[in-house]
Amino acid sequence: MEQKMKHFGGQRILPAAKNMKQFERLLDSTYTYGIFLDTHVAQLRSIYELARGRNKQMFLHADLVQGLKNDEYAAEYLCQEIRPYGLISTRAGVIQRARQKGIIAIQRMFLLDTIAMEKSYALIEKTRPDYIEVLPGVIPHMIEEVYARTGIPVLAGGLIRTSADVEAALNAGAAAVTTSNKELFRQFA
Repeated sequence: MEQKMKHFGGQRILPAAKNMKQFERLLDSTYTYGIFLDTHVAQLRSIYELARGRNKQMFLHADLVQGLKNDEYAAEYLCQEIRPYGLISTRAGVIQRARQKGIIAIQRMFLLDTIAMEKSYALIEKTRPDYIEVLPGVIPHMIEEVYARTGIPVLAGGLIRTSADVEAALNAGAAAVTTSNKELFRQFA
Protein backbone atom coordinates (compact mmCIF):
# COMPACT_ATOMS: atom_id res chain seq x y z
CA MET A 1 0.00 0.00 0.00
CA GLU A 2 2.85 2.41 0.76
CA GLN A 3 4.14 2.00 -2.81
CA LYS A 4 0.75 2.98 -4.26
CA MET A 5 0.26 6.00 -2.00
CA LYS A 6 3.18 7.83 -3.61
CA HIS A 7 1.23 8.08 -6.88
CA PHE A 8 -1.01 11.12 -7.30
CA GLY A 9 -0.46 12.29 -3.75
CA GLY A 10 -2.32 9.26 -2.44
CA GLN A 11 -5.43 10.07 -4.48
CA ARG A 12 -7.11 6.70 -5.07
CA ILE A 13 -9.60 7.84 -7.73
CA LEU A 14 -8.76 9.79 -10.87
CA PRO A 15 -12.13 11.33 -11.82
CA ALA A 16 -12.73 11.37 -15.55
CA ALA A 17 -14.79 14.25 -16.91
CA LYS A 18 -16.82 13.37 -20.00
CA ASN A 19 -18.43 16.81 -20.32
CA MET A 20 -18.20 20.36 -19.02
CA LYS A 21 -20.66 19.75 -16.18
CA GLN A 22 -18.46 16.95 -14.81
CA PHE A 23 -15.38 19.12 -15.31
CA GLU A 24 -16.99 21.93 -13.29
CA ARG A 25 -17.73 19.46 -10.46
CA LEU A 26 -14.11 18.35 -10.59
CA LEU A 27 -12.95 21.96 -10.33
CA ASP A 28 -15.04 22.36 -7.15
CA SER A 29 -13.89 19.06 -5.65
CA THR A 30 -10.99 18.22 -3.35
CA TYR A 31 -9.38 16.13 -6.09
CA THR A 32 -6.09 17.42 -7.46
CA TYR A 33 -5.74 14.99 -10.37
CA GLY A 34 -8.32 14.25 -13.04
CA ILE A 35 -8.84 13.24 -16.64
CA PHE A 36 -10.47 14.87 -19.66
CA LEU A 37 -12.10 12.10 -21.66
CA ASP A 38 -13.94 13.81 -24.47
CA THR A 39 -13.36 17.36 -25.59
CA HIS A 40 -13.00 19.46 -28.71
CA VAL A 41 -9.65 20.82 -29.78
CA ALA A 42 -11.03 24.39 -29.66
CA GLN A 43 -11.86 24.01 -25.93
CA LEU A 44 -8.49 22.70 -24.80
CA ARG A 45 -6.68 25.95 -24.07
CA SER A 46 -9.53 27.44 -22.03
CA ILE A 47 -10.26 24.31 -20.00
CA TYR A 48 -6.60 23.86 -19.17
CA GLU A 49 -6.38 27.48 -18.07
CA LEU A 50 -9.37 26.90 -15.80
CA ALA A 51 -7.82 23.73 -14.41
CA ARG A 52 -4.47 25.38 -13.74
CA GLY A 53 -6.22 28.32 -12.09
CA ARG A 54 -7.76 25.87 -9.62
CA ASN A 55 -4.52 23.88 -9.11
CA LYS A 56 -5.86 20.81 -10.92
CA GLN A 57 -3.46 18.46 -12.69
CA MET A 58 -5.39 17.15 -15.67
CA PHE A 59 -4.55 14.23 -17.90
CA LEU A 60 -5.90 14.34 -21.44
CA HIS A 61 -7.13 11.31 -23.34
CA ALA A 62 -5.48 12.22 -26.65
CA ASP A 63 -7.46 9.65 -28.64
CA LEU A 64 -10.74 11.35 -27.70
CA VAL A 65 -9.93 14.94 -28.69
CA GLN A 66 -12.41 15.85 -31.41
CA GLY A 67 -10.91 17.72 -34.34
CA LEU A 68 -7.39 16.38 -33.77
CA LYS A 69 -5.86 13.25 -35.27
CA ASN A 70 -4.36 10.98 -32.61
CA ASP A 71 -0.81 10.72 -33.92
CA GLU A 72 2.65 11.87 -32.84
CA TYR A 73 2.18 15.29 -34.48
CA ALA A 74 -1.00 15.91 -32.52
CA ALA A 75 0.81 14.74 -29.39
CA GLU A 76 3.60 17.22 -30.07
CA TYR A 77 1.03 20.02 -30.45
CA LEU A 78 -0.70 18.99 -27.22
CA CYS A 79 2.58 18.81 -25.30
CA GLN A 80 3.90 22.14 -26.55
CA GLU A 81 0.75 24.25 -26.74
CA ILE A 82 -1.66 22.78 -24.16
CA ARG A 83 0.87 21.22 -21.75
CA PRO A 84 -1.42 18.70 -20.03
CA TYR A 85 -0.18 16.98 -16.90
CA GLY A 86 -0.22 13.78 -18.90
CA LEU A 87 -1.50 12.12 -22.07
CA ILE A 88 -3.48 8.89 -22.30
CA SER A 89 -3.50 6.93 -25.54
CA THR A 90 -3.53 3.54 -27.20
CA ARG A 91 -1.11 4.83 -29.84
CA ALA A 92 2.63 4.18 -29.60
CA GLY A 93 3.55 7.44 -31.36
CA VAL A 94 1.50 9.50 -28.92
CA ILE A 95 3.06 7.77 -25.90
CA GLN A 96 6.60 8.12 -27.25
CA ARG A 97 6.15 11.81 -28.09
CA ALA A 98 4.69 12.55 -24.65
CA ARG A 99 7.69 10.88 -23.00
CA GLN A 100 10.11 12.82 -25.24
CA LYS A 101 8.42 16.06 -24.21
CA GLY A 102 8.51 15.25 -20.48
CA ILE A 103 4.75 14.71 -20.18
CA ILE A 104 3.45 11.73 -18.19
CA ALA A 105 2.41 9.01 -20.64
CA ILE A 106 -0.35 6.50 -19.91
CA GLN A 107 -0.70 3.60 -22.34
CA ARG A 108 -4.17 2.06 -22.47
CA MET A 109 -4.28 -1.74 -22.55
CA PHE A 110 -7.51 -3.53 -23.41
CA LEU A 111 -7.90 -6.99 -21.84
CA LEU A 112 -9.73 -8.59 -24.76
CA ASP A 113 -7.95 -11.91 -25.17
CA THR A 114 -4.47 -13.43 -25.01
CA ILE A 115 -3.49 -12.31 -28.51
CA ALA A 116 -4.48 -8.69 -27.81
CA MET A 117 -2.62 -8.78 -24.51
CA GLU A 118 0.57 -10.10 -26.11
CA LYS A 119 0.40 -7.32 -28.73
CA SER A 120 -0.11 -4.80 -25.92
CA TYR A 121 2.87 -6.18 -24.00
CA ALA A 122 5.05 -5.83 -27.12
CA LEU A 123 3.83 -2.25 -27.59
CA ILE A 124 4.46 -1.43 -23.92
CA GLU A 125 7.99 -2.84 -24.18
CA LYS A 126 8.56 -0.43 -27.08
CA THR A 127 6.96 2.67 -25.54
CA ARG A 128 7.80 2.19 -21.82
CA PRO A 129 4.98 4.46 -20.60
CA ASP A 130 4.90 5.93 -17.11
CA TYR A 131 1.62 4.10 -16.38
CA ILE A 132 -0.54 1.45 -17.98
CA GLU A 133 -4.31 1.77 -17.79
CA VAL A 134 -5.93 -1.67 -17.97
CA LEU A 135 -9.48 -1.88 -19.25
CA PRO A 136 -11.68 -3.28 -17.94
CA GLY A 137 -10.24 -2.65 -14.51
CA VAL A 138 -12.55 -5.09 -12.74
CA ILE A 139 -10.23 -8.07 -13.18
CA PRO A 140 -7.92 -7.91 -10.15
CA HIS A 141 -5.68 -10.83 -11.10
CA MET A 142 -4.95 -9.15 -14.45
CA ILE A 143 -3.90 -5.94 -12.69
CA GLU A 144 -1.41 -8.05 -10.72
CA GLU A 145 -0.20 -9.82 -13.87
CA VAL A 146 0.31 -6.65 -15.91
CA TYR A 147 2.33 -5.03 -13.13
CA ALA A 148 4.36 -8.19 -12.49
CA ARG A 149 5.16 -8.59 -16.17
CA THR A 150 6.00 -4.94 -16.95
CA GLY A 151 7.08 -3.36 -13.66
CA ILE A 152 5.07 -0.28 -14.71
CA PRO A 153 2.41 1.10 -12.33
CA VAL A 154 -1.11 0.17 -13.36
CA LEU A 155 -4.29 2.22 -13.37
CA ALA A 156 -7.61 0.37 -13.43
CA GLY A 157 -10.39 1.77 -15.60
CA GLY A 158 -13.55 0.71 -17.32
CA LEU A 159 -16.61 -1.04 -15.85
CA ILE A 160 -15.71 0.02 -12.31
CA ARG A 161 -19.15 0.58 -10.84
CA THR A 162 -18.99 0.03 -7.09
CA SER A 163 -16.75 0.87 -4.16
CA ALA A 164 -16.02 -2.87 -3.93
CA ASP A 165 -14.69 -2.74 -7.52
CA VAL A 166 -12.45 0.18 -6.56
CA GLU A 167 -11.15 -1.59 -3.45
CA ALA A 168 -10.54 -4.84 -5.36
CA ALA A 169 -8.51 -2.98 -8.01
CA LEU A 170 -6.48 -1.10 -5.40
CA ASN A 171 -5.90 -4.24 -3.35
CA ALA A 172 -4.66 -5.98 -6.52
CA GLY A 173 -1.98 -3.31 -6.84
CA ALA A 174 -3.53 -0.57 -8.97
CA ALA A 175 -1.89 2.81 -8.32
CA ALA A 176 -5.32 4.44 -8.79
CA VAL A 177 -8.69 3.87 -10.42
CA THR A 178 -9.95 5.96 -13.34
CA THR A 179 -13.70 6.40 -13.46
CA SER A 180 -16.42 8.72 -14.69
CA ASN A 181 -18.84 7.43 -12.04
CA LYS A 182 -19.84 10.49 -10.00
CA GLU A 183 -21.03 8.33 -7.06
CA LEU A 184 -17.53 6.92 -6.74
CA PHE A 185 -16.10 10.46 -6.90
CA ARG A 186 -18.10 11.34 -3.79
CA GLN A 187 -17.32 8.11 -1.92
CA PHE A 188 -13.56 8.42 -2.36
CA ALA A 189 -13.09 12.20 -2.12
